[in-house]
Amino acid sequence: MVSKNQIKLITGLVQKKNRTEQQLFIAEGIKVIQELFQSDFELVHLYTVANLNIQVPSDKITQITNNELKRISALTTPNECLALFKIPISSKINDHELIVALDDIRDPGNLGTIIRLCDWFGVKQLICSETTVDVFNPKVVQATMGSLARVRIVYADLVDVLKKTKLPIYGTFMDGNNIYTEQKTREGIIVMGNESNGISKNIEQLIQRKITIPRFGTQQKTESLNVATATAITLSEFCRNS
Repeated sequence: MVSKNQIKLITGLVQKKNRTEQQLFIAEGIKVIQELFQSDFELVHLYTVANLNIQVPSDKITQITNNELKRISALTTPNECLALFKIPISSKINDHELIVALDDIRDPGNLGTIIRLCDWFGVKQLICSETTVDVFNPKVVQATMGSLARVRIVYADLVDVLKKTKLPIYGTFMDGNNIYTEQKTREGIIVMGNESNGISKNIEQLIQRKITIPRFGTQQKTESLNVATATAITLSEFCRNS
């Protein structure tokens, strides 16, 4: 059974201010929960309507009904279980590998997909500007499908990070050099810009190598690619060449 106070706590974690105050976030669905549980994330409590094959201490698991799950779930269609995890202490930036940096990404689905892409292509670190959507937003966590367990996420002043780095800095633009012919390095920072406005002017000034994904359509009318799609193509090219 879930108490009223527990319901209030869990449903309140949909809001960033409450996640920050409680230092907790929600994960839903067996796949996401298993991935996080098997990583360095600390499980606080698991609520489930099914018998799961997860070795959780008895004091950290509560069997609930489907109606109770609906009351605490952030999903339109709840998925058997919901868990609370502690928000980890932010890790330091490792300035010696291929890194993706996000400049003001606002859509939770885009951020979640980009985290999955980093996981797929072996990018271990993602730097987010302070205006990028919160990685522990339930929609982001859900969209990562567990990849959050394997990609380090750091929120930082992106201008400060780029000024201090010794790595080459790439940025995606409509008028950059062709990504398929541009020389690419094994290590570097790839900056992806906001869904509507692209890379901001203060960040653009720090970009050393501007790249673009060329259009091949005969009519050339599509204005731009979705940022997650552009990230997929960009990472594929960098990894293929390395």
